[in-house]
Amino acid sequence: MRSEKKRKGKGKVIGFSLLGIVILAAAAIGFEYNQLQPKNHFKTIPVASNPSGKGKTKSEPQSKTDSVPPFNILLMGSDQRPGQTIGHSDTMMLMHVDLSKNEINAVSIPRDTRVHLDGYGYTKLTSVQYILQAKKGTKQGIEEAVQAISNLTGVPINYYAETNFEGFKSMVDILGGIQMDVPMDVNIGSQTINTGSHFLDGNTVLALVRERHSLANGDYGRQLLQLEALKGIAKGALSKDKISKLPSLASSASSYIIDTNISTSDMVSLGLAAKNYDFSKQVNYQQLTGVGEKLYDDILKAKNDEIVIDPQQIKDVIAKDFQN
Repeated sequence: MRSEKKRKGKGKVIGFSLLGIVILAAAAIGFEYNQLQPKNHFKTIPVASNPSGKGKTKSEPQSKTDSVPPFNILLMGSDQRPGQTIGHSDTMMLMHVDLSKNEINAVSIPRDTRVHLDGYGYTKLTSVQYILQAKKGTKQGIEEAVQAISNLTGVPINYYAETNFEGFKSMVDILGGIQMDVPMDVNIGSQTINTGSHFLDGNTVLALVRERHSLANGDYGRQLLQLEALKGIAKGALSKDKISKLPSLASSASSYIIDTNISTSDMVSLGLAAKNYDFSKQVNYQQLTGVGEKLYDDILKAKNDEIVIDPQQIKDVIAKDFQN
């Protein structure tokens, strides 16, 4: 009888222990989920670069309010191949994220934009990263390319991430394909993707975001394809059947991101903020455009096709869409 009581007592202890573990685990998950809410997570916002050569600053603590101050994210695509350590910044999209307004303003910057690189002279923006990676290493070359874009636009860049073109394929494949709105007829090899919404695999998305030579408006058309690919990836990652996988999707980013200062928890928190976004209405997009000219490139020591953007156009875009 006594041993039976002991067994019952032991069973209660085990039961209470398991219950305690479950309660503690639930509390930990609840705490983590609460900490990942944007208003709690973004207590400090880093500054990767400031314009006019001011360089990095420390993370800036935010005011104690329920709203998250706006911040800027730079997304870059590199033509760096697997196994290589240098590449050109082939795609550049700067986003002003205002979570308190549930709004993202995005602008694409042409890869062939003419810029001045200190110590070298005038060249294409796409060449800045390649040159500095060759001289200073992969990471520092990317960081200085980020600085060059901050100087060009006149805004601080808080977060940045660079992937190669294979990264588009990896992200799409991880999601099992995406629904993408193709804004124009696109010829990729012997295949034509017609204007409209299509469910696409990673190989097809990769071909679309790389294509520019057959498009009537060249690189500007490719920028639109890249925007729609990013929208499709975001919609897929934040869909109801995928949102629970967001942490694992974010943690797998290292397989397709060359360099970033965005942490896994940053990605998850941004995902939680944007999970109910209507990307067709809450993402405002435009392109910086310029005049194509054949100008002397100080690095090539020869004339090169470059795009000259009116500085006033940049100022107007920044004043309209990138002010806090």
